[in-house]
Amino acid sequence: MKQKRIVYLTFYFRPDLCAGSFRNTPLLEELAKLAKENNAIVEVYTTLPNRYSTYNVEALEFEQLDNVNIYRIKLPLHKSGMADQIKSFWHYYLEVNGMNNGKSADLVFASSSRLFTAYLGLGLAKKFKSVLYLDIRDIFVDTISDVIDNRAIRFVMLPILKLIEKRIFNYAMHINLISEGFRDYFQKFKCANYSYFTNGIDPEFVEISNFEGPVVTNRIKRIVYAGNLGEGQGLHKIVPQAALALKDEFEFLIIGDGGAKHKLLKAVEELQVSNVTFEPPMNREKLIEKYRAADFLFMHLNDFDAFKKVLPSKIFELAAFDKPIIAGVGGYAAKFVKENVSNTLLFEPTDHHTIVTLLKEYTYKREVRTEFVNNYKRKAINEAMAESIISYL
Repeated sequence: MKQKRIVYLTFYFRPDLCAGSFRNTPLLEELAKLAKENNAIVEVYTTLPNRYSTYNVEALEFEQLDNVNIYRIKLPLHKSGMADQIKSFWHYYLEVNGMNNGKSADLVFASSSRLFTAYLGLGLAKKFKSVLYLDIRDIFVDTISDVIDNRAIRFVMLPILKLIEKRIFNYAMHINLISEGFRDYFQKFKCANYSYFTNGIDPEFVEISNFEGPVVTNRIKRIVYAGNLGEGQGLHKIVPQAALALKDEFEFLIIGDGGAKHKLLKAVEELQVSNVTFEPPMNREKLIEKYRAADFLFMHLNDFDAFKKVLPSKIFELAAFDKPIIAGVGGYAAKFVKENVSNTLLFEPTDHHTIVTLLKEYTYKREVRTEFVNNYKRKAINEAMAESIISYL
């Protein structure tokens, strides 16, 4: 019997540090098991670690693991600006296309947040005359319309992106939406089957032992944020202002890097805030120690309309700990947190007055979210999603 071939596209993969990597690395493991049972190989086309210019880690350009081949493409040096991101993706697009010349495939799977990986998947699926299965982690057209301030650029870009989006989503046989908040937006694309496999909690977070030691009340409380420092997170609109009002009782530790970090640093300097400190991106082992030493865990999205539909992966990561969560999110994410994540101080994005009030009135407690952790283990979600993908062989 002829061996089948699955092409797996993800711009980010292990050992990179980002939601795309954390989602696709364990999903591949589950898919590979089922592919082996179905006489199939999986070929992953990804990039060498590039999420943050301040985080350097070695990785092999080619890796073979049983029935999995992983190709990591080296990108030109870049930072987090849009021009750099377009240049990087174009390089990835050309390389992947070149590496697949003269080949065939039975299934193309693409995990995409910026639409372009999905567009690459469309091109390959058409070339192979194969099934296209998409995992959509963000609505890129919505995000672009909010993030780009220049009206002329928006006027030119948005019609082109909407046309590309229409071609992709009308061709795909199956589309997984990472957030049910995307459901209404995708109603106009009627050709595909839909599923809603969310992000989940990784094993290293599930296995955390909580409640280490007594709660100390008579000291400054530490609030920890870890992740991207971009326009999407908008920390420059909330952290300096809140920290200034809370300076005698709370301190902020910000771990990460990103395209809007300079705005955050500038705001901290202008307000002469002394209770905000910074550390560069770090691996998960070190990050877990920072979370365990924290009093509060913090997440925030900017006040963009696009983010009213999303369900951030950070929710699942933070809820695995017993610490209270401070969450500045709106729309579907706020609804999800309210219904599922206990011991959370929820407020509207960028509303620093409310976060100050909530913290000053809060009676501190820690709570293990056992039911949530059991319901959203990444492994169980990935097993179900892998079965969905393999069914299209």
